[in-house]
Amino acid sequence: MTSCHQNNAIQEISTPCKLGGEPNLHISKDGQAFLSWVEYLNDTTDVLAFANLVSNEWSAPQIIAQGNNWFVNWADFPSLVTYNNDSNQLAAHWLQKSAVGTYDYDVQIAQSSDGGEKWTKSFVPHTDGIAAEHGFVSMLPVGKDQIFATWLDGRFTKTENHSDGHDHEGQGGAMTLRGAFFNAQGKLSGDIELDNKVCDCCSTTAALTKNGVIVAYRDRSEEEIRDISIVRQIGKDWTQPRNLYADNWEIAGCPVNGPKIIADGANKVAVAWYTMSNDQPQVNLALSSDAGANFSEPIQIDDGNPLGRVDLVFDNKEIIVSWLENLGNEKAAIRLAKVQSNGQIEQRMTVTQTNPARSSGFPVMERLGNQLLIAWTEILDEDENTTVRTALVNF
Repeated sequence: MTSCHQNNAIQEISTPCKLGGEPNLHISKDGQAFLSWVEYLNDTTDVLAFANLVSNEWSAPQIIAQGNNWFVNWADFPSLVTYNNDSNQLAAHWLQKSAVGTYDYDVQIAQSSDGGEKWTKSFVPHTDGIAAEHGFVSMLPVGKDQIFATWLDGRFTKTENHSDGHDHEGQGGAMTLRGAFFNAQGKLSGDIELDNKVCDCCSTTAALTKNGVIVAYRDRSEEEIRDISIVRQIGKDWTQPRNLYADNWEIAGCPVNGPKIIADGANKVAVAWYTMSNDQPQVNLALSSDAGANFSEPIQIDDGNPLGRVDLVFDNKEIIVSWLENLGNEKAAIRLAKVQSNGQIEQRMTVTQTNPARSSGFPVMERLGNQLLIAWTEILDEDENTTVRTALVNF
């Protein structure tokens, strides 16, 4: 494993993580950067921690929660967000086992009103009370004092003969996509099923347009076509699910490779995603100038052999996409591409070499001022012990 080198373009920032992974990033409305991750205390206990970036250094870690009954997964990682009206008002989520089944776990959300010093007792945003899979959460600050959360909900996957509730073969009920809003007091509102049959374990993603929230996710048809769909909030109503683009990727199992959506709060929307239709791996980008009502034809972003695990951010009028590119010989690279609003790819860059294994997780990035803040999981040894790396990138 080769870490990124210090140069004019890349400034690595040492993190407080010792042994851990599942990093996530958030930039508050007033421009503060937050890094959250899971620290592996020992074989039984996990800690959700976070730090702030102050003068290009991470602060001492603060503990959000810890437990010995968590569901910790390379692709289904916790998050932390701030409310728009107060960056000291935080919400964080993690996954906690709810019963003996392998995939019986709940989403737990805790909140802090003092910048993370003290945290409330956690609450569960799904109200079904069924011991089944609930995860792949995206949390999005909306308005002044609300958070929107969307998640994959396995309440209908439990059947008498398929009690683990994680059925890729379609024998149990379908995984669904749900959403709800909550406030700083933990009061839930607007709980809704957004799609009644979706891919079992691909991440969700949400953004805000002038009309309201837009959610992107990997759908699942009766014919096992698993392409990207979107649902949009228009006022208080939600649209029916709509296919973003017909890749026609037929795959019997979940690829564990969700999309990423961003929006500028008005009309501009961009979605990046991975597909392997016709056994051809691709990372695609589609753009919308009408708040997600219509999207451009996909633009292929990758270098020819991508692994997916995408992210993207706005960079003034341009868009930056990140993904993992497979280099062969058990090596991969975190790659960036800058795309103009007309779809032209302007430049490319490698952030660092990494490992293609699942335990190397999903690189994430946010725009921080005129730089990119990037976090990723680095495999340390043959036992696949991991830690979290971060860097500021000029691109």
